[in-house]
Amino acid sequence: MIAALLVFAACSKDKEIDKPAQLTPFSATLKVDRVWSASVADKGAKALRLGLGLAAEGNRVYAAGHSGDVVAFDLANGHSVWRTKTKAAISGGPGVGGDLVAVGSSGGEVIALNAADGKIRWRVRLNGEVLSAPAISERMVAVRTVDGKLRGLSPKDGHALWTPEQQEPRLSHRGTSRPVIVGEVALCGFDNGKVVAVNMNDGTLQWEATIAPPHGRTELERLVDVDSTVRVSGQDVYAVGFQGRVAMLALDTGQIWWSHDASSYRGIGLDDDALYIATADGEIAALRRRTGAEIWRQKALAHRGLSAVATTDNAVVVADYQGNVHWLDKATGEIAARAPSGKVRVSNAPLIVDNMVLVINDAGRISAFRTTPIGATMSGTRKVPAQDKAGPAAPAASEPAVPSPAAPATAAPEPEPVAPEPVAPPPVTPPPTTPN
Repeated sequence: MIAALLVFAACSKDKEIDKPAQLTPFSATLKVDRVWSASVADKGAKALRLGLGLAAEGNRVYAAGHSGDVVAFDLANGHSVWRTKTKAAISGGPGVGGDLVAVGSSGGEVIALNAADGKIRWRVRLNGEVLSAPAISERMVAVRTVDGKLRGLSPKDGHALWTPEQQEPRLSHRGTSRPVIVGEVALCGFDNGKVVAVNMNDGTLQWEATIAPPHGRTELERLVDVDSTVRVSGQDVYAVGFQGRVAMLALDTGQIWWSHDASSYRGIGLDDDALYIATADGEIAALRRRTGAEIWRQKALAHRGLSAVATTDNAVVVADYQGNVHWLDKATGEIAARAPSGKVRVSNAPLIVDNMVLVINDAGRISAFRTTPIGATMSGTRKVPAQDKAGPAAPAASEPAVPSPAAPATAAPEPEPVAPEPVAPPPVTPPPTTPN
């Protein structure tokens, strides 16, 4: 690992760093209103919230902070419902399911709380750091740790049920894939470029599929981490890896139906017809779900350290390293709206609940937005300045540009309108990726 880092440092002296694209004016087709804002107290926390996103169930939104707070907010107004101080260095979560909320710590602890009142139900210590949210079902809490293990825990008391393992490469990105539970199977991506399906009953391997094999002479060239959460729709599984491929697999067998070269260390957005990815170099691409054929590619946000994408009824939503939230027309990829969430990087994907967009930045500040069409509905026929039009199709492969005190919780009595055409701030180069 040390040798690989020295090679990386030597190369970085000679290679010109890609500058983030400047934000340019555009013709907005969506009006953005800020519904409420709140925050998770995170004084003295690390800047990067790779595994600390948002989760929602029913009329509540859940968030966690590095300093140990787990908080439940009212989805309608952002008011705090309960706040629990776990006194753990939380690094993954929250995950929510049924009556349980679960988080993981950098010290390898998993903590389960009652969703109703935040009381700690149980806490167990594992041997590996947790950098992604646990997945929860009635029968299982699935947790991925950085040592290459997918652990199945009892939701009743946290005791271990099974622990399958994948061999980890010597060098990988900082981050892990969040497990997904579908029926009798738990799915997860790993740093060796594989997606694995495990039988929930006994932890036996049901199948494993290599999204992309490692290649190259150096450890940096051989990075193929599948750090993003796999997406499942019906009997189809979608996954993407860094310096690898985006692929569609069969849920029952793991057979790869199609794959295309791609590089992403974030995640996949999905709707009925298409999947959407933010590539490692900041392009956003829309692909047809059944074939993987490219529909459009937007390059206006290149090298802006994008989060994973999320989808609303009519837009693709993504955030960047300066805290800007961008809405793109689903049909064309053109920029439809933009709003600030604070001048701090957003590492995690926006959360969509009832077409409300919720974003948490790396300082723990949460913003909730709603959008309404300006004039006619989005049709893709309007004229937009050339610099904001989707660029021509191009393969996506690049090195990642991975990122950076929290305000008290507030609730806006009325939605605050957000200007649809802000002036672009000067570019700032995001810091480089931090390897494990």
